Amino acid sequence: MPSIVSFGEILIDLTEIGKTPGGDPIYAAYPGGAPANLAVAAARLGTETAFVGKVGFDPFGDQLRRTLRDNGVDTSFLYTDPVNYTTVATVSLDSACRQSYHFFRSPGADSQLTQEEAMAGLWGRPKVFHFGSVALSTEPSRSAVLSAAAMAHRLGALISFSPSYRDSLWPSQADAIFNIRQVLPMCDLIRLTACELEMLTGTSDLDKGTEQITSGFGILLCIVTLGSEGSYYRYRGKSGRIPAHPCEPVDLNGAGDSFFGAILARLCEIDDGGEMPIPVLEDMMHFASKAASITCSRHGAMPAMPTREEVEQLP
Repeated sequence: MPSIVSFGEILIDLTEIGKTPGGDPIYAAYPGGAPANLAVAAARLGTETAFVGKVGFDPFGDQLRRTLRDNGVDTSFLYTDPVNYTTVATVSLDSACRQSYHFFRSPGADSQLTQEEAMAGLWGRPKVFHFGSVALSTEPSRSAVLSAAAMAHRLGALISFSPSYRDSLWPSQADAIFNIRQVLPMCDLIRLTACELEMLTGTSDLDKGTEQITSGFGILLCIVTLGSEGSYYRYRGKSGRIPAHPCEPVDLNGAGDSFFGAILARLCEIDDGGEMPIPVLEDMMHFASKAASITCSRHGAMPAMPTREEVEQLP
């Protein structure tokens, strides 16, 4: 029975890894998609994890299914769309290893997940239900994931959300903000980037922004990942900052998913009930920072996720 069930997009990241002698980009086909990345991240850290989503009847879909299975993720509810191809995103990296995306999704198989398929993925009553905003950007995946999240909430699962906002997938930023804010009242945990926090709250002030998110929507834990500047949390009115673990980055793709996957994996090890002591939360975040630093030091998203042994070996 999985402790974490992650719902949403799974796709191929065509990541630029170099140039030909003539200056044309060379791409590697890495498995990706934020909720799928998180499922792999948690599984590689030893947590029972399942993924619910959809791929195409094509070689990329086969690659994604195989990658999840090879990493110990339950694929019982990874469906195959016989009509639409697996979604593909090109990922370009700048000199600071920051990524920009362009999607081939008109529509992609991931967006065709139905309500019936999504609801079936709740069979094991997971401890954590995780999803992101890419599935909310179009139908039928929007209704599918919202219905499953609402049911998971009624069943008592912790609802975990990380927007992974991609502007090119939305008609407008206003449409994205509206849809993301609609799901926040059912969430217990949220992981945001600094840009997403400002987009949703109108402020870049971490203290004010996270207070608005937690008190305004009843969210227990809000984490903001800040790249090389570490991470910030607000939990039950208390806040703090955790430094980033040092590394030599080569690819930042998947770092936030690695970080949040590590948080959720550690949360699943805690007994139910009671308030989590701040030292325990901060220890989780230090652990997650180490996991993310390893991911940043490798190419790709899923292939870069560390094992628990690798994380625990870091000082």
